[in-house]
Amino acid sequence: MKKIAISFLTLCATALTYISCSSDSDTATQTDTTVIGASITIDAINQMDINTGLIVTTGSPAGKSAAAICATVTVEGQSYPKVYLVDYGTAGCTDNQIVRKGKLKITLSEPIINTGSKLTIERIDYSFNGIKLEGTIEYTNTTTVPTIPQWSRKVSNGKFTDLEGRVYLNSGIHTVRQTAGVDTPYVLEDNVYEMTEGTHNITTEKGTKLTLTVQQTLVKKYSCNFISQGKLKIEGGLLKGVIDYGDNECDNKFTYTNDSGVSYNLNL
Repeated sequence: MKKIAISFLTLCATALTYISCSSDSDTATQTDTTVIGASITIDAINQMDINTGLIVTTGSPAGKSAAAICATVTVEGQSYPKVYLVDYGTAGCTDNQIVRKGKLKITLSEPIINTGSKLTIERIDYSFNGIKLEGTIEYTNTTTVPTIPQWSRKVSNGKFTDLEGRVYLNSGIHTVRQTAGVDTPYVLEDNVYEMTEGTHNITTEKGTKLTLTVQQTLVKKYSCNFISQGKLKIEGGLLKGVIDYGDNECDNKFTYTNDSGVSYNLNL
């Protein structure tokens, strides 16, 4: 197994400047824009936790320290369903400058490549660089065409508490399909995924609500830290516009364009 590439959140997510580490306009630092940044950070960590689940359930040795994910992994059951406990400890475990604490409880109903299989991730006293995360992720295989594996990714009862104590409740469901690496089902590094449809909802403790909907298919390479292509439509509060992730380059840049046509070049 190889390390999960997760270093891109080290600076920005830790500092929680959210919408960007740099911006071309003070307008991009409005109060409401922090919800965009929170949503992008939540989505990124959700995907990282799914990657952890995939690594653990496709070959991590039970009862041993899983150095590839900087945690101790134990497994219950020799047959399916199997329950994996990924324990980062109360003091935390550091990998690529990312400190995780707490546990991930991962339940796999049957091999993830089987249609109908479900990978469920529950967070137990879990934090990521001091950001506390709660809720459940369900990653269900909905494949109908064997050459195009497909999953639904559902987040329920999500709760994100940042370093300032701000709380963001979140939920959503997306359709994800695999477009590369299908011929090597237990090798993750050559996989490319597309998020073809779905909606993510965010609610702040002050009641501000934001909805992010896939407008143009999002492309995510397993080997890249960032979404490299696609568009998200944003609606809520003072915000109405589109996030554009670019032309499939592996970088941390994206553009937010509001409905009046004003664009901001931003970085994670």
